[in-house]
Amino acid sequence: RRGPGTMPSSTKGMPTAMEMRRELRGAVRCLTERGITKAAKWAAEQLCGLPDNLVGSENDDGHELGLLGREEPPASDRYLLAKTYFDLREYKRAASTLEHECDARSTFLRCYAKYLAGERAREEQTLEGEGEPKNEELEGIEREIKACDRPDAFLLYLQGLVLLDKERKSEAKEALLLSVRSYPCNWAAWQALQEVQDADGCPAEGSLPDHWMSNFFAAAVCLENGDENERGLEEYTRLQHLFPKSEYVLAQAATAHYNLRQFDEAQDLFESLHRRSPHRIESMDTYSNILYVKEAYAGLSHLAHSAILTDKYKPETCCIIGNYYSLRTQHEKAVAYFRRALKLNRNYLSAWTLMGHEYVEMKNPEAAIEAYRRAVDINPRDYRAWYGLGQTYEVLRMPYYALYYFRQATKLRPGDARFWCAMGQCYESEELNMQDAALQCYKNAESKGDREGIALAKIADLYRKRGDYEAAYTYNKRNIERLDADGVCNADVVQTLMFLTQHCKGTGRLGESEVYCSRLLDYGGNHREDAKSLLKEIRLLRIHSEEGGGGGGNAESDEDDGGMSMSESD
Repeated sequence: RRGPGTMPSSTKGMPTAMEMRRELRGAVRCLTERGITKAAKWAAEQLCGLPDNLVGSENDDGHELGLLGREEPPASDRYLLAKTYFDLREYKRAASTLEHECDARSTFLRCYAKYLAGERAREEQTLEGEGEPKNEELEGIEREIKACDRPDAFLLYLQGLVLLDKERKSEAKEALLLSVRSYPCNWAAWQALQEVQDADGCPAEGSLPDHWMSNFFAAAVCLENGDENERGLEEYTRLQHLFPKSEYVLAQAATAHYNLRQFDEAQDLFESLHRRSPHRIESMDTYSNILYVKEAYAGLSHLAHSAILTDKYKPETCCIIGNYYSLRTQHEKAVAYFRRALKLNRNYLSAWTLMGHEYVEMKNPEAAIEAYRRAVDINPRDYRAWYGLGQTYEVLRMPYYALYYFRQATKLRPGDARFWCAMGQCYESEELNMQDAALQCYKNAESKGDREGIALAKIADLYRKRGDYEAAYTYNKRNIERLDADGVCNADVVQTLMFLTQHCKGTGRLGESEVYCSRLLDYGGNHREDAKSLLKEIRLLRIHSEEGGGGGGNAESDEDDGGMSMSESD
């Protein structure tokens, strides 16, 4: 699926830690000077994630590497003034200050300031509900970048953002690939490149640079592509050896475990991260999802309180509080906090998806569908939103629609047994009644490691309905072994034991039938009385069989109906 050299899968040939440190120090300075603050923060975090013997040590060369490995000339006075305006979010004022500056650094900051000014105006239009919101600065920025003879890596990055906003993804991909080849340490360019990935997860044009940053990109893409989390986890495990103190790498490894539904491992890593950096908000919304699934009331309450004290107006904080109220079944309050998160960031994917879940709980399918649709509009690879849409349409008894959305989720995560089971249930519905297709879906789910144990019981039941009692016996036997291993004691166990008792009795497996029937005596209700009656019949049959020298006997009269009728003893 990946061409040679396109997506690195090992750290072979990596530079020394000291070389990476020099590059990261230079990246922090270059990115900060250009106002690409999130990428600068990311680079600084990886810089401090290097081994202890390097962090804070003196630079051997006495200087930091600038753009393309060379020292940049000092910034002009007007650039310094414009940068102060930029830092104060006075974007138009910053752009006008650099109107007549022609060097590459000034050109980038002028265009980037215009871009951010346009984004802010677009957000204001969205809040005020004025027509179709759009960034009015895109055309002018694109013309200005095209007028440059040789745009540098940062202008190419900005060009990629503009083209992405204009839905010209192939051109955006080309610009972003040129940008990361020219200057690989701009993590913002790599993140933008993730948005234009093909279905197979690798760039269609050209190859990525032979640089250690490509390993971070490869790992991030694996987590984005729902069925490659195991490979992503391997990538982050390798990166942890190079960046043992990196909070980002630890958070991503925890997220990979979460995506793999390895909640205990994910929780351990997130707890370690929270202890290491108690005021970190990024990724803590994912941690709150784990605490929600595990119904850890105290842990989720503590996390929500900690997030509020750090910054209560971050989208992640609102999401954590929303999960807390959802766990307490206060769904209206949960929705209110998810809405608050979306006011802070309209493209905050988790809030849309979680709000959809809340509307399902509130029995408001129309609002749930709208929330899930917004989520897949933002990220078509969000399998949780596709799955949510399928579940909502299933509740509405619209199996054709539900099946379509479950298929989308399955395409994104073919290794997730839950989605195959959901498709099987759609095929089983009265409206479709496609038992062969349902059976195949359940078999796929069972082969993918069905943790909920739905598939085996469903397969056994479908074979029973089709009259293939021996196949039903095989799958019921496997199902009771699974139930015993999981320590389950419920109606499913009783039903499975009853079938096995009667089938084994009817097919002459009297010893096995007696074992299953004896187990039924451990359960109360009507089943206990039925089991007593069956056990007497089985023991009588065994006595007659031994007296007749049958050595186990048979029950031919019952074979026609799979042993589901009672045998009369003569």
